[in-house]
Amino acid sequence: MGRLDYFAPGVYVEEVDRGSRPIEGVQTNIGAFIGFSEAIRNGAEIGKPMLVTTWDQYLEYFARENSDGYTDFDAYLPFAVNGWFLNGGARCWVVSIGTQLPKPAEETIQPSPDSTALTLKTSGKRQSLQFSLKPETAEQGAVNVEILPGEPKTNTPTNPNAPVPVPAEFFTLRVKRDGEQLERFDNLTMNREVEEEIGTYAVTALQESEYVNVVDLTQTGLPLVRRPLDGQFEVSPPPVLPTQENLARYVQGDRNDRKGIQGLFEIDEVTIIACPDLMRAYEAELLDQDQVHGIMELMVGLCENSAPNPPNRMVVLDAPPDKVKPQQVSSWLLNDFQRRSMFAALYYPWLKVANPRKNGKPIFVPPCGHMMGVWSRTDETRGVYKAPANETPRGVIGLAYDCNFREQELLNPQGINCIRTFPGRGIKIWGARTLVEPEKTEWRYISVRRLMSYIEKSIELGTQWVVFEPNDQDLWARVRRTINNFLERLWREGALFGGTPEQAFYVKCDETINTPETMILGRLYVEVGVCPVRPAEFVIFRISQWTGQEDE
Repeated sequence: MGRLDYFAPGVYVEEVDRGSRPIEGVQTNIGAFIGFSEAIRNGAEIGKPMLVTTWDQYLEYFARENSDGYTDFDAYLPFAVNGWFLNGGARCWVVSIGTQLPKPAEETIQPSPDSTALTLKTSGKRQSLQFSLKPETAEQGAVNVEILPGEPKTNTPTNPNAPVPVPAEFFTLRVKRDGEQLERFDNLTMNREVEEEIGTYAVTALQESEYVNVVDLTQTGLPLVRRPLDGQFEVSPPPVLPTQENLARYVQGDRNDRKGIQGLFEIDEVTIIACPDLMRAYEAELLDQDQVHGIMELMVGLCENSAPNPPNRMVVLDAPPDKVKPQQVSSWLLNDFQRRSMFAALYYPWLKVANPRKNGKPIFVPPCGHMMGVWSRTDETRGVYKAPANETPRGVIGLAYDCNFREQELLNPQGINCIRTFPGRGIKIWGARTLVEPEKTEWRYISVRRLMSYIEKSIELGTQWVVFEPNDQDLWARVRRTINNFLERLWREGALFGGTPEQAFYVKCDETINTPETMILGRLYVEVGVCPVRPAEFVIFRISQWTGQEDE
């Protein structure tokens, strides 16, 4: 900005910031899932959200070594996460609440440290060394294993017939916790027959460790080829699994500890949330219907209550597995759950998918993961303003119930989105409504609710520069230009309805709403109105006979 005073004669060149600053749209397709997994390892912790960007990365954190990622007790979380990525989902956050269906406290067997073993890879992506915590020190918490370049004890062995050591095959290993070095082992090699004067076989050296156990997973090959890659890796203690008595508390979690459902809501980028294994717990009679409704209410309530920030999250709910027929689902929603919200969506029926753990035999799973993946795919290919409907869910081979037109006439007005099979067209998502009260027609559609959240959040983050600026006409004009440019871009993309920008939106920031009294209070008011596009849910062709002559 320009200086306020000048003392010496001369030419002054100054950079002046003028004009508006562009608003960049926020990402709307970041999912979050909570449920049971096969394992919890490689730095993942029970109840803690873990960022996952691909299905292979999910396997690294929540599956055993060389596993398909699914469970023997048919947890729904792996199906939901795989359905998310299969249908075009972007990155997501995953919370595991256990690696088995909870049992009563007296019958619960906590996993051993070997269940969270860390496997280091070679440069050729093959298994090298596997580390696990020693049981006597596991309670003290995770440790970091750091692999560093090393060197042999000597480059000139006393035996003239001995081979000259290859320096690159040697490494140093340090065991650390919270940045503090606990142990250090030098001159390590993967050569099981190394001369003592040259170095030490890694497994032999680490037998003296007080913190980790190590296993050599290599079979054959030169020591250099079997050497683990350099880097720092975390060896985690086994998770403390929930019991039947405290499962609901594990699922709900705690905001302060960033755990469970409440922990997910502390991650700002998450916009779509689901808990597929809520229904697995209900099936196994670990949670009764009232407890299930309580957790659903928690998710809906947290989506609604994001003050002071604009709400930008939605939860995708699943109907209970014993509500198979349309009449049963309708009765459950109207008489049992009875919760309405523009920040929730419900899909029916359950999906039939292949179960890799049972040789591909089909299993019925909640639809939330696949539906959320379609939301994400639609956001990227068309935009958040496009209703995520009339789309084919990938990875689905059938439905738990074939809903017909008349049955959907019962469900659609209640906000229950049907997934239907059409002859010659396959399986289609045939609904795009929220669970809002029927009379609130302006918030009826998922795409409208999410578009408004997108606009609100983008404006919030894109106008942070306005705070503490001089509150005058110049600032008002800059704010108007900033928001006008953003909304006009949305209008040109087809997100707003209107033949001209003036018909699609307006931005008001002037002396009529910013009075001297409000400015004394340090407030700047900006009024924004938009006309979002709505999906053509009912397409009506009015056809009549015509004689070719005008009626008199």
